[in-house]
Amino acid sequence: MFIEQAYKVLHEFWRYLVGSVVIILASVIGQIPLTIALLGKLWFENEGDPEAFTSATSGLDQSTMMGLLDKNLNLFLVLLTFVFALGGIFFVLKYIHKQKLKGIITSRNKFDWGRVWFAFIMITLYIVGSTLLGYFLAPEDMLVSFNLVPFLILVVIAVLFVPIQTSVEELVFRGYLMQGFGILAKNRWFPLVMTSFIFGGLHYFNPEISAMGDIVMVFYFGTGLLLGIMTLMDDGMELALGFHAANNLITALLVTADWTAFQTDSIFTDISDPKAGLMDVLPVFIIYPIFLGILAYKYKWTGWKEKLFGSVKEPESTKLEDNLVAD
Repeated sequence: MFIEQAYKVLHEFWRYLVGSVVIILASVIGQIPLTIALLGKLWFENEGDPEAFTSATSGLDQSTMMGLLDKNLNLFLVLLTFVFALGGIFFVLKYIHKQKLKGIITSRNKFDWGRVWFAFIMITLYIVGSTLLGYFLAPEDMLVSFNLVPFLILVVIAVLFVPIQTSVEELVFRGYLMQGFGILAKNRWFPLVMTSFIFGGLHYFNPEISAMGDIVMVFYFGTGLLLGIMTLMDDGMELALGFHAANNLITALLVTADWTAFQTDSIFTDISDPKAGLMDVLPVFIIYPIFLGILAYKYKWTGWKEKLFGSVKEPESTKLEDNLVAD
């Protein structure tokens, strides 16, 4: 079972606390290039005047900061943060848990790329279809902002780095913390709820929340639950990896807005009123169950109650050396 794999390595809960701090520190270090670029841009815009510079920095909000730099440069520097975080994950697994990366990804003998691509294609079709439908139903809300050269640069950056960003989030929430909380609570529902709560909570500071309202948190919490259910039911996070990568990558290429965390040189720009209502979060209660139904049918999921609410028990025989990283 997916969570029980943690018993095969060094799994005391204090290690997960220390490991989380290390990953956060790595992420903070990764933000240094973006911070330097933003402050440098403000410094030169204010001609090196300390008072004007201080005034400019004190009045910044996240949405304004994301619009200071060239969109592609800004995206690159934002995503670079996750490269550092990925390094932090490798460090934590090797030196704190003596664990192989595969141990927090899947319980299968081999990583299943087929699952990744199935989820990726399923979500890509949904995003492309719903975006085009929205454009044809309300063209006044979508501006065609396609510009070939910046878009091609965006494609390169997004294809190379967005999967790193989404994979880091999945490795942390649906892998590392899912196993850590599962070992702590000795059940499956607590890590599912806890990781979804933390995942959603970290998005509270995104500019989308300020623009659209707190109701959007339903989407983030719901997405965390969906990805967690996928991982527990499938005994691995391949489906979650494919889903998350498609969601962020295809969205970054298709649609942007001046109130989103990712402001890109995409094909469309959303110029509608960003205030969200019930209809904006309704897909969480309609589309997400359909996704789960498709996956359950394809991969023949059974034992929902046990896999989502059952207990987590240490196996009678845990072959520690199977998952340990060699010193």
